This record gives sequence, structure tokens and C-alpha cells, in this order.
Amino acid sequence: MSYETIAVRKSSPNIGAEISGIKLSESLSNRQVAELHQALDDHLVLFFRDQDLDYDSAKRFGRHFGELAIHPNTPGPQGHPEILPIHADEKSKLVNGERWHSDVSCNEEPSYASILHLKTVPSEGGDTLFASQYAAYDALSPRLKTYLEGLTALHDGGPTYRYANIRRGIAENGKVYPSAVHPVVRTNPKTGRKALFVNEVFTVRILGVPDDEGEALLSFLTKHAARPDFQTRFAWKTGSVALWDNRYTQHFAVWDYYPQTRSGFRVTIKGDKPV
Repeated sequence: MSYETIAVRKSSPNIGAEISGIKLSESLSNRQVAELHQALDDHLVLFFRDQDLDYDSAKRFGRHFGELAIHPNTPGPQGHPEILPIHADEKSKLVNGERWHSDVSCNEEPSYASILHLKTVPSEGGDTLFASQYAAYDALSPRLKTYLEGLTALHDGGPTYRYANIRRGIAENGKVYPSAVHPVVRTNPKTGRKALFVNEVFTVRILGVPDDEGEALLSFLTKHAARPDFQTRFAWKTGSVALWDNRYTQHFAVWDYYPQTRSGFRVTIKGDKPV
């Protein structure tokens, strides 16, 4: 598809593009939506500048990509359960996304995409790194690709969410967190392209191999997945928006701006069972 309603500028060879010529808070035409879908397929993460979204317009924009999800550990503010507040300041004991991960990969049907809009940004720092898991898979040796075929891994939200709640002083009250078994290598059903699908936040064990072998393999894959040549880095400004495909990427939020404030909110789109 050639782009007629948006301008697309690549951010790096493997992942990312900055999109201009569109206001996400406005009603979008079918052509605009189709071109955004194509750009997301092509580049995996899209960056927008000078946007002004509120909860309603963010949800409206998100619904162009599918049904909205509610976070399994942090439901949104009153009347907006699909909104995940993102906030860090001088009182924060930890921040969202400080390790490489794919959002809620612990769900039976992990999310398709996420949209993050920041209203307040630090004077410097607070970037987000994104890594293509297509590129990570492509860079593996043929022998390792063969070995990984058919392997599955357990993704568990419990350890991460319990730790976050303890640090924030949030009572658990017997809460049960999602867990799921997913393939180590995920295939795009439309294109047949393959991507790694393990991450250091939610993937706790590779199944079907001895424990020590699985630990070594998982350690290698999670480090490999974040190689610098698979990445792009986004420097946020007030009003910036990022839209990324959770199925074939990972991301990492850099907390180098303490005690400054970084604040906004996220909308997540439901996905499907990895194949």
C-alpha cells in the first residue's frame, strides 16, 4: 500500500516509524485507518507528535484496532476501566516497564497492541526502547531455529504483579493472576513470518526440556531479544503517542529521570492465542 493520508518516516532499519499528517483525536477516515494498520504491520511501532488525547478519544482511537482490554492487575479510573494510568514521580518506588517485556504476555490471549500517550515528560530522559522480535528470530542460527520449533514456555503474571503490589503497598486479598503456555516462536498467521515470543518479565520456564537446559536457553533468548541492532529508541515530548504491536516486539521504559515526573496513560487492544 502506498500512503496517501499519512506521512511515514522510518526510525531504524528493523523497527519503528514516525507518523505525521494526522490528528488522532479527530474522526478518522477508513483510508486513514487502513494506512495506519498497514504502517503498524510494516514497522511494528508508530510514533506520533503533538497529539492531545483524553480518555474518550484515546479509547475511540484504540477501537480502530480492536476490542479494548482491561489490565489484569490495574483496572482504570472510575468510568474508564480500559485506561491504564502511567505515572512516576519523586515518590515512586518502581515504574511500569523497567525490564524488557511484551504487555500481558501472561494472558491466554496476549494483547495485540498498546497505545501510550504522555502528558507530562521529564526535561531529559524517560525514553522507551523497542526491539523487533522478527529481527531477533531471523538472527538465530538455522540449527537453533530447528531446536526451538514446537517448544513452549510458561508465562506467569503472578511474580511480577505481586512484587509491584508489595512495593506500592497494595493489598492482594487472594487475587489470582493470569498464566498461560505459549510457543517460544510465534508465527504471523497472515504472512508466515516468525518471531521470538519470550520475555524476562513474564516468561518463567521453557517446557519439555530439563530445567537447567531450559534456564540456560531462556537466559540466552531474553538477552538476544534485546540486541541493540534490533532496536529503536523513542525520546518522548509532551503530547507524544506511541502505538506498538505487542505480538512481535518487546519494549523497555528507561527510568533515568528520577525525581522528575513522567505521566500519561495507556490503552491496550485485545489479541488472540499465539500460534
